[in-house]
Amino acid sequence: MILLLRSTLFALGMWLSSVPFALIGLLLFPFPFRVRYAFITNWSTFNLWWLGVTCNLRWEIEGKEHIPDRTAIIFCKHQSAWETLALQRIFPPQVWLLKRELLWVPFFGWGLALLEPIAINRSDNMRAIYQLIEQGTERLNAGRWVVIFPEGTRIPAGKKGTYHKGGALLAEKSGYPVVPVAHNAGFFWPKRGFIKRPGTIKIVIGPLIETSGRKAGEINRMAEQWIEGQMERISPTATERG
Repeated sequence: MILLLRSTLFALGMWLSSVPFALIGLLLFPFPFRVRYAFITNWSTFNLWWLGVTCNLRWEIEGKEHIPDRTAIIFCKHQSAWETLALQRIFPPQVWLLKRELLWVPFFGWGLALLEPIAINRSDNMRAIYQLIEQGTERLNAGRWVVIFPEGTRIPAGKKGTYHKGGALLAEKSGYPVVPVAHNAGFFWPKRGFIKRPGTIKIVIGPLIETSGRKAGEINRMAEQWIEGQMERISPTATERG
């Protein structure tokens, strides 16, 4: 019962806070991307703090020294909604590859649109890949990091999805390096799960994967091997999950 109460308080704060951030963010539309980004991402900062207050769910980073001082592509494990918040606090200004339907969600989607994501139509795979490469390269050349979830959708904790080649093709064609990221958030904030369990999420940032001279298949394999290897190491036991 206490977990349900705590999770309800968090959900209320999360959704109520999205309204003023989205509305004020819309007024910032004429301003440059960095101004809009700096304001909108404060919503993530608030909700990570609120998550700690209401659900006693916190996080720790390993490998922060691997974050390069140049623009890169993030390949991240996707288990939860948590990483969409945390990545904004850890890495430089970024855009995400996401399904365009998310932009239609009132308030939340409006805020996303202000951050200029690469919003694709999943039903047209070839067009989506072309769009990712074209728009992704434009964003990278403008100094914005690009976040890719290689498995394409949230995968339940303890499971593994297929690593699609779209992000690796962007890395091959653009020449920008890849930063692999693993985390175990799904054990505490599960896919389609309302209850958030207390504990400490571990997020691990891996060594840079240089992409110059490498094909997409090799880039994808290197990222997958590193991420999944880390997942085995950081996945909590049943006792640790409570």
